[in-house]
Amino acid sequence: MRAAMAAAEVGDDVYGEDPTVLSLQERVAGLLGHEAALFTPTGSMANMLGVRLLAQPGEEVLCDTVAHIVRAELGGHAAFGAVTTRTWTADRGRLDVSQVQELAAPAGNPFLVSTGVVVVENTHNFGGGTVQPLDQLRALRDWAGGCAIRLHLDGARIWNAHVATGVPLSAYGTLFDTVAVCLSKGLGAPVGSLIVGSTDRITQARWWRKRLGGGMRQVGVLAAAGHYALDHHIQRMAEDHARATRLAQRLSQLSDGVVAPESNMVVVDLAKDGIAVEELAAKARAEGVLISGLGPYRLRLVTHLDVDDAACDRAADVLCGLL
Repeated sequence: MRAAMAAAEVGDDVYGEDPTVLSLQERVAGLLGHEAALFTPTGSMANMLGVRLLAQPGEEVLCDTVAHIVRAELGGHAAFGAVTTRTWTADRGRLDVSQVQELAAPAGNPFLVSTGVVVVENTHNFGGGTVQPLDQLRALRDWAGGCAIRLHLDGARIWNAHVATGVPLSAYGTLFDTVAVCLSKGLGAPVGSLIVGSTDRITQARWWRKRLGGGMRQVGVLAAAGHYALDHHIQRMAEDHARATRLAQRLSQLSDGVVAPESNMVVVDLAKDGIAVEELAAKARAEGVLISGLGPYRLRLVTHLDVDDAACDRAADVLCGLL
């Protein structure tokens, strides 16, 4: 990947003249079944652009209570897009269209804030790598089309959903008006995301990206990493999923709080065990194993291309010893 970055043909992307960026944008748009895409430095920026393209100031955005856009993007959609948010409670972030329908307030009522956009996350980060059911996504599309509500997919880990289910990327992408995808995380690129949509919307996104300070010059060195990741690192995600399952099986022998993984994340609820994640993480760190917390008693383990079988087994040994 670093060799590909060093060898990348570059130009000035602010002027739309970087050939490696242009080819990556065209490639990712095609994979998701859309007309165009725009490279961004971060997934949060891609999400903010996607929502900004779909929601008018003063409208509301609906998502679940632990969606990345409301929990981990620092209020950016309110500060930047002048929108409000309302949320539904979802088990592990899993979509249930009936909950969305109950919450939504389609346009036309002068007394209530109108719902402009619904955001779905796939796979779901704080849900623990949950893969969204395709039948629910299709039902959401059918319903939203009938009431003029737009849909944005936070598809930072859509590659994991694709590998876990075999559902084509375009089958996911064409259900949404805009899609944000990440090249880092499981794909292993150092930096980069893209916002995907229609040609007109992506033309607008370029203006908004500039306003956010996201215009970059010879960014083909990063786009080349994205190309390499798409060439080599999608199908290998199945290895991450298998290792997450192995890790969960080991830990489930010592804790009833292990949630069976659907992709590359293992979530463990230690409340019944009375073990605080902060204390456990500190002890694990001292033995060279890094874990993160989703709450005082919920820990998250993520498998990725830098963790092989031996490292996974060692992590399991350390954590089982501590538990």
